[in-house]
Amino acid sequence: MDYEKIHKLVIEKGFFSPSCEIYSDAPAGFWEYGPLGLQLRNNYIELWRKFLVRRDNMLEIDGTQIMSESVFKASGHLDNFTDPIVNCSKCGSVYRADKLISDVIKKELPERLEDSEYFDLIKKHSIKCIKCKSDFENVSRFNMMFKVGIGPKGDNAFLRPETCQSIFVDYQRLSKTMRIKLPVGFAQFGKSFRNEISPRQSLIRLREFYQAEIEVLFNPSNVSDFQKFDKVSDIVLTLQIDEKSRVTKTVKEFVDDGLIPNRFIGYYLALVQDFYDQTGIPEDCMRFRKLSDQEKAFYSETAFDFEIKTSIGWIELVACNYRSDYDLKRHSEISGSDLSFFDDSNKFIPHVFEISMGVDRSIYCILENCFKTESERNLLKIPFHLSSIKVAVFPLVNKDGIPQIASDLHDQLKMHFSSIYDASGSIGRRYRRQDEIGTAFCVTVDYDTLNDNTVTIRNRDSMDQVRIKTSEIFDYVSKEITK
Repeated sequence: MDYEKIHKLVIEKGFFSPSCEIYSDAPAGFWEYGPLGLQLRNNYIELWRKFLVRRDNMLEIDGTQIMSESVFKASGHLDNFTDPIVNCSKCGSVYRADKLISDVIKKELPERLEDSEYFDLIKKHSIKCIKCKSDFENVSRFNMMFKVGIGPKGDNAFLRPETCQSIFVDYQRLSKTMRIKLPVGFAQFGKSFRNEISPRQSLIRLREFYQAEIEVLFNPSNVSDFQKFDKVSDIVLTLQIDEKSRVTKTVKEFVDDGLIPNRFIGYYLALVQDFYDQTGIPEDCMRFRKLSDQEKAFYSETAFDFEIKTSIGWIELVACNYRSDYDLKRHSEISGSDLSFFDDSNKFIPHVFEISMGVDRSIYCILENCFKTESERNLLKIPFHLSSIKVAVFPLVNKDGIPQIASDLHDQLKMHFSSIYDASGSIGRRYRRQDEIGTAFCVTVDYDTLNDNTVTIRNRDSMDQVRIKTSEIFDYVSKEITK
């Protein structure tokens, strides 16, 4: 399945669509979830909570989306959260410099090159304005945060470019109210905002997007003695070390040979792999990529990107950053609050390891990798626990009291599962519609139902059909979707 086909399909089926599309001045980079997409996203987040948050007894919070200027002065975003841009000297068109160059030379560039290096590459490859073919002015920097004014005086504030700052500024209160012991993970799901220069490819690069972030606070002197590592040591990872070197082996082997710095980081990389193993994306389409110094974010000491192979290339879904004590130390300095932690009579600033998931990108990758064509039917072969619709209920015919029984059955099932009622068209056509959106099971009410209170239930993947009592549907579906 290529990008254009999956993009067309998910819009037509109502998974997601451009915001305000009836207006010609609707800005790019803003997308909205329809009913099917929203349910899929909710299921994804529940899986995240199950395999990461609850698994490790993490604490989930929900911070504000608008934060003061001081927060981002401390975090470094006011000075460092920038992208390189170039302006056309004639028509004034603006482009993101690194992406413009990459599109021409067919090679990804590090994000932290000097402005002069970007401009040298533009001159070297004779890159001109796409619209008018004129020369570019020098490379400059564009801060991607959305600035807002608070109150009648318009006091400076910003929409958050990442969710994690709430965790850092709330850490002091959380440590007291929740009586935390290190290591401890704080989790947050919510919206972030980045004024991208060139948003593109629907859910891949947005200006308003969802993140599922985890910040693990820990004592840096204890990372080697991390007992939980033994539970994941045999999980197999693929690590892209550089453009030519790609290695696949267990996380324990990566730690032992030093390609992953320690057991602590290895443990959380393994959790990321284990989580995405539950999404239906094939393992041979997954990899971790170790970032170079020129690629790392300004706050990161060591960084790994978890990437998925798609029809448009490898897409970063998760940023795994060892942020050291950068954030808490900076907030402590700027705010004047002591954010130290006391552990066994020792006082120190906790270090942070981050797992930051791009939710929207993940949803796209799940859809593309799970959509199949089998025996002339389109099939969204998504794991049952992620399916937007768990059960579709069909009346065989629209007469003889069968629709009423089917409707009553649907009313019962919808209190337990996401379900729909479909009485339009032939049974075969209804099956195809449900296969295309990934519905796990289809239940058909027919004339036999009138006699013995049984129905036919069909499995999406195998197309096997079994006859069961209506009273058995709940248990049957519950068992299948939790396998």
